[in-house]
Amino acid sequence: MSSNTTDWRESPEAIAAVDALFASIGLEHGRRATRAGTWAGGERISRPRTSEPSASSLKAKKPRRAPGVIRPAGWEAFPWLHAGFSTREGGATTVYGNPGDLNLGWSTDDEPKTVAANRRRFLEAVAGRKPAQLVAARQFHSNLIRVIESATNPLATSDGKPTLRGDGLITAEPDRLLAILTADCVPVLVADTRRRVVAAFHAGWRGTLARIVERGIGTMRLQFGSRPKDLIAAIGPGIGSCCYSVGEEIRFDFESQFAYAPSLFSEVYDSDPVRDKYPLLFLTARAPGHSNIGPQIHLDLIEANRRQLVDAGLSASKISVVGECTACTRLPNGQRRYFSHRDEHGYTGRMLSVIGIAES
Repeated sequence: MSSNTTDWRESPEAIAAVDALFASIGLEHGRRATRAGTWAGGERISRPRTSEPSASSLKAKKPRRAPGVIRPAGWEAFPWLHAGFSTREGGATTVYGNPGDLNLGWSTDDEPKTVAANRRRFLEAVAGRKPAQLVAARQFHSNLIRVIESATNPLATSDGKPTLRGDGLITAEPDRLLAILTADCVPVLVADTRRRVVAAFHAGWRGTLARIVERGIGTMRLQFGSRPKDLIAAIGPGIGSCCYSVGEEIRFDFESQFAYAPSLFSEVYDSDPVRDKYPLLFLTARAPGHSNIGPQIHLDLIEANRRQLVDAGLSASKISVVGECTACTRLPNGQRRYFSHRDEHGYTGRMLSVIGIAES
């Protein structure tokens, strides 16, 4: 058969016969594209330019699981107190790699309506079907603390984004949930069980160095008459000393501020099987300080903030510590349990840590 003769298998009659056969058993024949850009059967088409679907276009129709909430141990004894730390589970976000992520932070990556839906689900899980007003701040790693009162206005824009700057929030107002956003930094929640005052603090290394937790408890004592013996505290998930390496200058800064600073740092050596088996291969004639890089310096931010609570007068028995590392904690299926800015190289969501006083 010559090259300009149509193969009988490509003729309209043959294809119609195949279509009829498929139709007789309830199927539809898929037509094949030819090299010339026509469908088999001779009709010319224009091929649309296609690309892989973006992650943001993969919407979870409805979260299958309840939002992940970690409640401070022992706080169930105070029915007027709403508090909880979010995990990564039980949301509708897909852009960070896991369908069903509970991203609770506004970002340019996630759809605002998805974040809003995630927040509603989480707040309902913490505070019930009639969630309290969420009060957050524009965090910038400071020791700036805001006292939220009825006259504090406005607290957020029309689309729910915070207007106040700060890294600590305190209130005695009921029906408000103070919120801290984290993805490695340490969230600290504090409650005065006698005067019913609550506080939330965002403690990265800068805020911890600036004593934001000690400063916050001092503000509670000054403004509300809180007594350390009436306070309870909870430290939520944060990056652990197992995964948090810092520079030598940060260790110097902490040692200049805290007598117990040496106990907060550890030196971690990376294991190298080849170097361990053949150490002579790695000897150099360089002067000290110019050879291979030494151990990594790791900081225990969680313990640093626990010590600040103790120094502020709280009993160690009244401090609850979740203790899970946001960078390396995994679920049984291998997925991450938390968002981690450091371990995910900045492309990740945010958790919320909330505390509030139930409306009487």
